[in-house]
Amino acid sequence: MSEKKRITLDDVARLAGVSAITVSRALRRPGMVSEAVRKRIDSAVAELGYVPNPAARHLATGRSNVIGVLIPSITNSVFAEVLKGIYAASEPSDYDVQLANTRYCARTEENALRLFASQKPAGLVVSGFDQSAAARALLESLDCPVVQIMETGENPVDACVGFSHFHAAQAATRHLLAQGYRRPGFLGARMDPRTRRRFDGFRAEATAAGVFHTDRVMTSPEASSVTKGAEMLQQLLAQAPDVDAIFCNNDDLALGALFQAQRAGLSVPDRLGICGFNDLEVMSAANPALSSVRTRRFDMGQMALEIVLAKLNGTWSGPAVVDLGYEVMMRQSTMPRRADIG
Repeated sequence: MSEKKRITLDDVARLAGVSAITVSRALRRPGMVSEAVRKRIDSAVAELGYVPNPAARHLATGRSNVIGVLIPSITNSVFAEVLKGIYAASEPSDYDVQLANTRYCARTEENALRLFASQKPAGLVVSGFDQSAAARALLESLDCPVVQIMETGENPVDACVGFSHFHAAQAATRHLLAQGYRRPGFLGARMDPRTRRRFDGFRAEATAAGVFHTDRVMTSPEASSVTKGAEMLQQLLAQAPDVDAIFCNNDDLALGALFQAQRAGLSVPDRLGICGFNDLEVMSAANPALSSVRTRRFDMGQMALEIVLAKLNGTWSGPAVVDLGYEVMMRQSTMPRRADIG
């Protein structure tokens, strides 16, 4: 049985009546050719069943058309929004997004980076600043744009898009204090670097106000979940029954804490104020609606990919550090306390 002949760029060019260079340009940058020519090329591609050869592109440019994205979780709703932004920015381009789930594991991240490096990526989008020394060295050795997301820092590999977790947690703690709570506590699960920065922000603000106490801190190395939030509030109340508000590392914990408070007959917000982090949709739908720190996750993903593309095109003129900020969304769960509540 004879091997099927591979359809080439030249075959498409002959059928469309244009040069191979024009075909290549139309496939890579459709806006660079007229609509009439693009339609002829698209028709020829469809008729012949042409599939671009990524290896040939790699040889011609020294890079693949892959933009690698490394995130620590594909099940966390926070990163789902980031990915929506990334794909929204990548779809109009001729680059393909390839995703790696590092599962909060330094070795997994290093291995993923080595794999991407072997593919000569066009660019990389990487979550966070807390890479291992080996991973950081790999990122710095790559000849492509690298954008770190989800936080900001003074020394990005190339560029970063995010916000300060420390300052955002400070703002949430100030909000609780301004609402009249005087014995705030903290719930934190998994305790990855971003969670630790949020705890540091809570501790700094509570300490400055003279209301920080270690008994009102409950943390766990386990993954966060709604169930975990309920368990942790129960443990915290047994340990520090005087706690009158909690700042939760994320919205899953906050929602679980609300359910547990309701089971225990604790009035929210009068007996217990609750504030989460990230402001997922469920926070405004809860009853009572839960306060949270809103973060611009979709915008982070979208802007990160746009920076990669602009750097590839030589059109990026923005700063190395893009701070998208945050906003404390006050809802019923942290309304001002009544004067008769102790």
